Amino acid sequence: MYIDIHAHFTTVPDALKTWRDRQIAEIEQHGRHLPADGVEISDDEIAAALTEGQLALQAKHGIDLALLSPIAGKMAHHYGDQETSLTWSRLANDTVYRASVLFPDSFANVCQLPQSPGGDIQASVEELRRCVEDLGFVGANLNPDPSDGYWQALAITDKYYYPLYEAMVELGVPAMVHSSMSANPAVHGTCAHYLNGDTTAFMQLVQSDLFRDFPDLKLILPHGGGAAPYHWGRYQGVMHDQGRGDLADIIGDNLYFDTCVYGSRGLQLLIDTVPTKNILFASEMIGAVRGVDPETGHRYDDTRFLLDSLDFADQAQLESIAAGNALGVFPRLRQRLEERGQIPPATGTPVGATTAAH
Repeated sequence: MYIDIHAHFTTVPDALKTWRDRQIAEIEQHGRHLPADGVEISDDEIAAALTEGQLALQAKHGIDLALLSPIAGKMAHHYGDQETSLTWSRLANDTVYRASVLFPDSFANVCQLPQSPGGDIQASVEELRRCVEDLGFVGANLNPDPSDGYWQALAITDKYYYPLYEAMVELGVPAMVHSSMSANPAVHGTCAHYLNGDTTAFMQLVQSDLFRDFPDLKLILPHGGGAAPYHWGRYQGVMHDQGRGDLADIIGDNLYFDTCVYGSRGLQLLIDTVPTKNILFASEMIGAVRGVDPETGHRYDDTRFLLDSLDFADQAQLESIAAGNALGVFPRLRQRLEERGQIPPATGTPVGATTAAH
């Protein structure tokens, strides 16, 4: 089984994107809040958007289940105010929820949070609770820079975020630390700001005592962790200089990396550098890179193909990354799959998994 923990509903019907553009124009140009009750999107429109996009690629790439979240780039928390972000987040989250209702065997959900520069974190706590307790979501996306490219926000290790982390631990859900769009014209969104966010969050976390304060908290760095695996020796050296110890011990069972690395050498580096238990399979479909690699003939985001082509210590290592680790990091996902009979209860081995090579 392959569980993709990082997928975005980027092909949402145009009506949703049009409404968001109107909402931004209303608050930015006129200071008015646009209500969400005027959005009309049918189940057929959502089904068509998924069938022709995400579902088709999941089938082609051999992905059994994806954790679907709203479009990361359109979280855009710097626009408007807290009410703006809350209205947009609820609408975006409700849309991905409808996707999982239509295709329950293919999707589980991860929510965006209504963060806002200078806003109250309680709004994010309440939306997290709504999504998890009322809609069955299994995780959340946390923007490390709600100013979107200007880094005017507090570090994610600041106690400002502690009420959110308390709720996450209580609910048993992890968060992916995922940046949104770059409002800074000097910083490219997906190739600079996203990776800057991953790297910056990594350093904030390993230099902090956050995981001592929340030993059960689980956070995920997307896009392979930015620069972290590539410069592991540098970061390890800094940790030793500061008397903090080994990186593997610091990240422990709290910090994870996904496999959204679109080249075999980079992905092999991730596998060789980061402990296996801290790596989760992901593709970021349909996301920043959508073309075909001329060297392989596969889409760049076909990380199933890339992962299967790497050198592993044994089959167990591959199976842990493909699905086993995700079942531990997302306990609500495990429960859901057990209830649906997609994995046997109280084991990490998905139904149908074998010791044969994939």
